[in-house]
Amino acid sequence: MGLRQSDLEFTVDPVFEIDSYKSKMGDDEDIVVLSFSVNGEQPAKDLVNFVETGYNFVLDADKTSGEQADKKYRVFVEMERNRAVPQQILEILDGIKKLTNMPDLRFRYYKNFRSIPADESNINEQVPLDSGAYDIKKNETKMENYKNFFSDSYADEVFMEGDNVHMHKKYGDNLVFKFIDMGWKKEVLENIKESIQIEAFPEIIFLSKYVGDYNITKFGDKLVFENKGHCVVLKRHEII
Repeated sequence: MGLRQSDLEFTVDPVFEIDSYKSKMGDDEDIVVLSFSVNGEQPAKDLVNFVETGYNFVLDADKTSGEQADKKYRVFVEMERNRAVPQQILEILDGIKKLTNMPDLRFRYYKNFRSIPADESNINEQVPLDSGAYDIKKNETKMENYKNFFSDSYADEVFMEGDNVHMHKKYGDNLVFKFIDMGWKKEVLENIKESIQIEAFPEIIFLSKYVGDYNITKFGDKLVFENKGHCVVLKRHEII
């Protein structure tokens, strides 16, 4: 028996993500990945089945095998990246709104720390439609997140160049880090497999004085900077 209106009420989070997770059907620049957070395994299965059977443009729909760090399941929906994808996303959202009885949804694009209304204007503006636009948009989002994340830093200048993060101080060493990851604290820490380096305390003290009021932890050779529930993971690259 198929799902009816309001059958998934109170089970799906009102904020979903676009292109925050890797595609399993192809290269990320060619595939758009939607991800929804769902309370409970059965509702997640129901949402997967609804999307797979209801929209012939969907390449694949799947769920995580178990609960994630936030005690929720993730449902992933993959579609070909092309000019039709904004309208296809809106079509899927229309169905989900009816199933969940939620009049409004919001989304974050590629791990952006801020969510915005999932309306036609924002989706058309934010979702890249080809591989070239995807790379540009991904880098723009990284830059926006870094700018906001390090806005209160003691460093005189923090900027990204490729996958490197540069921190400059007028009367101090210029630091360079390799970008590893960024996002919400729970999700970022879930991806780190290394152990905490207790002996890194002197380095943490130095970085705290250099960067500012951030909670810094070292896991293996990865430095995790935490601020207001968000984390940026960097690897010390060199001192120049």
